[in-house]
Amino acid sequence: MKHVTIYTDGACRGNPGPGGWGALLRYADHEKKISGAETDTTNNRMELSAAIHALATLKQSCRVDLYTDSQYVKKGISEWLQAWIKRNWLKADKQPVKNADLWKILAEQAHRHHVSWHWVKGHSGHPENDLADALANMAIDKMLAKKG
Repeated sequence: MKHVTIYTDGACRGNPGPGGWGALLRYADHEKKISGAETDTTNNRMELSAAIHALATLKQSCRVDLYTDSQYVKKGISEWLQAWIKRNWLKADKQPVKNADLWKILAEQAHRHHVSWHWVKGHSGHPENDLADALANMAIDKMLAKKG
């Protein structure tokens, strides 16, 4: 089974506002950079989108080490998800889970692989996290330039 390392990040200018996501995928000596943007979104949605798109890019089941600077993504997928599913996408306070549409897609994509989730401190000089952040921001810039 292939072992892939993924670094993801999301960015938003205003929350909500224009947002972007970026990811760096590494397998052996190969690298792939992916990114995208949306006109009206939130930072959490972009963090989730980065992980979703990165995992969806993999054409076969892989062993994945996925690094995110989002505690929301890390804790959501590894600590909160099973309880949300058991409660039919309600939080402990009986309120609907925010971004349930994306959490469902992320759960499906993660299920295709053997994912180990890792948290890294954002904006701390971690080269791959900084690159994922730059990809997310470049995607926003590109989208805004097309609109302007």
